[in-house]
Amino acid sequence: QVQLVESGGGLVQPGGSLRLSCAASGLTFSTYAMSWYRQAPGKERELVAAISGPGIRISYAASVKGRFTISRDNAKKTVYLTMNSLKPEDTAVYYCNALSDWDRRTPLDYWGQGTQVTVSS
Repeated sequence: QVQLVESGGGLVQPGGSLRLSCAASGLTFSTYAMSWYRQAPGKERELVAAISGPGIRISYAASVKGRFTISRDNAKKTVYLTMNSLKPEDTAVYYCNALSDWDRRTPLDYWGQGTQVTVSS
């Protein structure tokens, strides 16, 4: 059983920073690309960032490029999302997941509870 536990969200002011963490179990972590998604109320789930198994290949959504950084620690089976220069439009529930296909960015059918990020003054 794949288990994904997100943490690190909270309430921050515009321009602030947060680091999200996702602890994974139930899969051979180092062989899977990992990703972060977010979903705001009334909107579709959006792929924010992805990182390959070894951590060499990385991609970002245009809306977060230059502000967010995805990283991973395979020994700890954890993936991180460091968020800087946060904007109100970044407000959403953030989820992590493994990808079964890098080119198509296909997530596994296992989702954690997510962690809430709220950017407001």
